[in-house]
Amino acid sequence: MQTITQDALKLFWRTNKAMTLFFFSNFIFLGIGIAGMLLDSRQVLGVSTWVKDVKFAISLLLYSATMLWMFSYITLRPRLKSFVLTASAIVLFAEMVMIALQGARGVPMHFNVSTPFDSALWSAMAISITIFYLVSIIGFVLFLRSPLTDRTMAWSMKLGMLIMLVGFGLGFMMTGPQPDQLAQMEQGIAPAMVGAHTVGAPDGGAGLPLVGWSTMYGDLRVAHFIGIHGPQALALFGFGLLMFARRTNNRLSETHRLLMVLGAFLAYLGIVALVTWQALRVEPVTAPSMATLLTLGIIVAAFVGYNAVILGHASRSPRGQSENLPYNGNQHASV
Repeated sequence: MQTITQDALKLFWRTNKAMTLFFFSNFIFLGIGIAGMLLDSRQVLGVSTWVKDVKFAISLLLYSATMLWMFSYITLRPRLKSFVLTASAIVLFAEMVMIALQGARGVPMHFNVSTPFDSALWSAMAISITIFYLVSIIGFVLFLRSPLTDRTMAWSMKLGMLIMLVGFGLGFMMTGPQPDQLAQMEQGIAPAMVGAHTVGAPDGGAGLPLVGWSTMYGDLRVAHFIGIHGPQALALFGFGLLMFARRTNNRLSETHRLLMVLGAFLAYLGIVALVTWQALRVEPVTAPSMATLLTLGIIVAAFVGYNAVILGHASRSPRGQSENLPYNGNQHASV
């Protein structure tokens, strides 16, 4: 285990030093957040003032590790690759500093325009995240054009990144003024908050532990969270298919695996669309309606049936030659 960890850290450092340092910085932010939750009783919108530090640190630990692993396969345009990872690391580190600062002050970070300082900080974050999103699109195009050895892993990572862009894009839906905020503006009153995670009510109501997703109204954070972690889900799915192919003497051909990755992508995207639709209907994730459950059932049934057909065809196909899983980006072929 220690050797695996050391190898992974060496791989991270070779891939991009700035993103590796950002990866480690999130352990510090996580420690600060946990300590704050244990020692500081102040609350913001009904939860600990430090809970956002913890949530974002965990999420960005996963993000930075995934990006470093995925981009370690990229040999095309090394300077552009370095720019994408370095710029992303700098922007996200600045975001974590701002979140920690607002946590220490005991005030909301997102949508907070209650004072000139808070408004300036929120504007800075909004600009930085827009820059991050544009840089991420460049990274996606670079990844899309890069040749990789195994097509299954290549497309699971590429399609995962596409879902991640969708998930990040959903964050922009939260930034517009809500009906109650618009009503205040029409009356000449400057609202303390512009934008919200919750649909149908102000932020700060009853929510799930830690994540804070509303249990009373719709919440766009659900789709946002599921979407931005698409790369981990799709990459694990693709890796699992490779391991299964090895154990069964390559009963699953490359074509079979690619079709299954495509199915997983469509199903995952369907889930993101479903929980977005659920939130926009002012429906809490903890109390799905019959329409939501029926749609979920259709997605799951279609995914299971689709894969059953592929596995059935694979079981009737002759066994192929075993394939090797690439562990670095030095070996590559056109995808």
